[in-house]
Amino acid sequence: MNALNNASRRSALTAGITLATAALTAGASAEAAPKTNQTARSPLDRAESGFVTTKDGVQIYYKDWGPRTAQPIVFHHGWPLSADDWDAQMMFFLLKGYRVIAHDRRGHGRSTQTHTGNEMDTYAADVAALTDYLDLKNAFHVGHSTGGGEVAHYVARAKPGRVAKAVLIGAVPPIMLKTPANPGGLPMEVFDGFRAALVANRAQFFRDIPSGPFFGFNRPGAKVSQGLIDNWWRQGMMGGAKAHYDCIKAFSETDFTEDLKAIAVPVLIMHGDDDQIVPIADSAQLAVKLVKKGTLKVYPGLPHGMATTHPDIINADLLAFFQA
Repeated sequence: MNALNNASRRSALTAGITLATAALTAGASAEAAPKTNQTARSPLDRAESGFVTTKDGVQIYYKDWGPRTAQPIVFHHGWPLSADDWDAQMMFFLLKGYRVIAHDRRGHGRSTQTHTGNEMDTYAADVAALTDYLDLKNAFHVGHSTGGGEVAHYVARAKPGRVAKAVLIGAVPPIMLKTPANPGGLPMEVFDGFRAALVANRAQFFRDIPSGPFFGFNRPGAKVSQGLIDNWWRQGMMGGAKAHYDCIKAFSETDFTEDLKAIAVPVLIMHGDDDQIVPIADSAQLAVKLVKKGTLKVYPGLPHGMATTHPDIINADLLAFFQA
């Protein structure tokens, strides 16, 4: 009988513990659950990095740092890099009190590795989707190399009030390819060589470019930074090979002449005269003649990647332009 009583007491005790545990769990769950009367978060309250989804379902990665009420600066990276290529500018202008935004172009960096849509019309539409989502107004848009083409293509089509000024750094407009209308351009064989090297050994190709002409490290007496080379390679290898392959056509064959003519806001064109990737004579010196409110600033001896190799110079001139 005692054994039966003990068994009953143990059963009751076990049942009581089980009920108490269930009650505590339910209470904690109820407390953790979102209140039904909470207001939905505004896009302005979202995280400082994330993704915006385009109409065709592609996810575009972006960084968004700084006060939401501050004037925004949007950075557009070159091929085949990512938003990380703007670290020196993002930190500088963040510390100056600006709101700074940079995105990974589709197929690049952390964005969807697309096999379609890797051309300028879609790139510009993706930028429009990002600026709409973040509701960016009166923004400065800064583009390097391919990103300069993206800036021209977007700004020429932007909604009123979205853009205050634009900057093209070592940028590809008006058009890189040699054509009857552009006799000073680079021959198709150059870009076919890019495509062939990418297909044959993308990893090695993405070592060769930053080790040599991109940063001017192939010049006598150049101060070579292995860190910059490694970071360039890291960014490039994050993206998709198919998107990078297609983007060669986008940056070399797109004619931005009409885009440049259509831009009404002030444009600063910055270019190194030792740019071995986008020669100045067939890019910046022609582009400045096409924009309505253009200023050309030439940097003697500086390379294509001068925003990374000489951020102190470039950042100071950007700030002066923004504040003018």
